[in-house]
This record gives sequence, C-alpha cells and structure tokens, in this order.
Amino acid sequence: MDRILFQFGPLTIYTFGFAIAVGTLTAYLLAIREAKRNALDEEKLSTLILVILLAGVLGARIFFVLFYQPAYYWHNPADIFKLYEGGLSIHGGILGALLAGLWYTKKVKLPFWKTADLIAPAAVLGQGIARVGCDVYGKVMSGIWPWGIEVNGLVVHPVQIYEALLDLALFVFLWGQRSRQKYTGQIFVYYLGGYALIRLMLEFFRTNPTIIGDVTPAHLTSLAFIVVSYALNSWLGKRNPGEIIAGTPSSTWVAPLVWGQVIILALVNVMIFYALAS
Repeated sequence: MDRILFQFGPLTIYTFGFAIAVGTLTAYLLAIREAKRNALDEEKLSTLILVILLAGVLGARIFFVLFYQPAYYWHNPADIFKLYEGGLSIHGGILGALLAGLWYTKKVKLPFWKTADLIAPAAVLGQGIARVGCDVYGKVMSGIWPWGIEVNGLVVHPVQIYEALLDLALFVFLWGQRSRQKYTGQIFVYYLGGYALIRLMLEFFRTNPTIIGDVTPAHLTSLAFIVVSYALNSWLGKRNPGEIIAGTPSSTWVAPLVWGQVIILALVNVMIFYALAS
C-alpha cells in the first residue's frame, strides 16, 4: 500500500491519515446525532470529542514510544515528534482518551458513563473505517490464501481488513445493545472488552516487538482491558442501574437495516483496501 494517497504541490496527503480523518468525521457525526436524541449538550460534546482526540493521539504516541521502541527513541528523541512516520498504539490512544474524558466530563458536568455509552459505538465505527488505510501488514501466511497481500515477494495476512471487519461487527453489536442496557456504562464496558478481545486475537497475526516469547505489549494490554471491563461490568451493574441512553425503536426492521448498512460499508472497505494495496 502506498503511504502517500496524493499530493498537491508541497501538500502531501497520507493514506492512513486520510482514512483516520474520514473515520473521525464519521464517528463525530454519529456521536452528535446521538447527543441530540439523548438531550446532551452538543457544544460540550463537540469540545469533548476534540479533547479526547488530542489526548488519544498523545496517549497513542507516548504508549508506542515507551512500550514498543523505547531504546530507539532514547537515542533518537527528536524522532518522537515525527508522527508522519507512524508509530501509534491504539491501546495508548484509548487510555489517553479515557483519562481526558474523565477530566473534561467532570469539568463541564456531563454524565461520564452515559456519555461514554453514547460515544463507544461511534468510536468503534470510526476505528473500523480508519483501519483500512493502515499500511502495517501481518505475518507471512502459512499457505497461499486468495485474500492474502503480497509484500516484498511474501504473501502476508491483511490484518488491517481483519480488524476493520471485526470493528464493524462490534459496532452492530453495540448499536443493538442500546435498547437492551441494564445499567449506565454497559455499552462502553462492552466496547472496551470487545475491542480488547479483537486485538488480542489479531495480535497473533501481527508482527510487533515481543516481551517474552511471542507475547507483545498489545497482548498484555488487551488482557488488562478485558480484566478491567469484567470488573467494571460487575461494579457498574450494582452502582448504575436505571437511566440509560435512548435505544432504537423495538421493530423488526431496525436490526436488518443496520446490518445491511454495515455490510455495504464492509464491502466498500474491502474494495478500497485491495484497490490501495494493489
């Protein structure tokens, strides 16, 4: 996959950066739509999204520097600021966004868990779209499968599209949970645990620096996220029963409609990915 999507004179548009921008815009529009339905302050939510985006990028970079290539950045500290060269960790991004979200919602008096429930489906939808532009491929395939991607003469796993499709499936699950919530914060907890499980599985197909044997920082962080989500599920279930975010109407056509839209989006993602990778 070409890292550069296109250029306008001195302006360079990177493929992954463009995909992140499209995913972010999609997530923002969906979150604002849900804020209207749930009578949350749209201006405060817009500012919150900006805050967690900035904190997410910062957290993603810090986590990558500290846990993936600390020796390199210790000797090349100036390269820490070269974000255009890549080097972001989604786990660090989630942690940074979560900490910033806790701070900002408390500052402006937004209900944290209700807001987190509202943002979670939008976030994973944005992640699914953004992942299509990633140029970090997986391990070499043990056999030649038709969906493999040839990189430097080797056929490798297209882990980007694996994650994009699983993220979209998680989005559909979270979207359906809005009318089935038992406590405030449940959708966010399912997002945290669900995404951690996705990343834990896919990490076996990725080529990341290891800590012990084949265990990577992402393995350990994903396991930690799963444990935290399990603990939050138990704690919030007792602490936050009652008010939830507004769910979808109880009708027979809503779920098939959402699935249909996501399937179309998934097909578009696949076509774009393979077009860029060819």
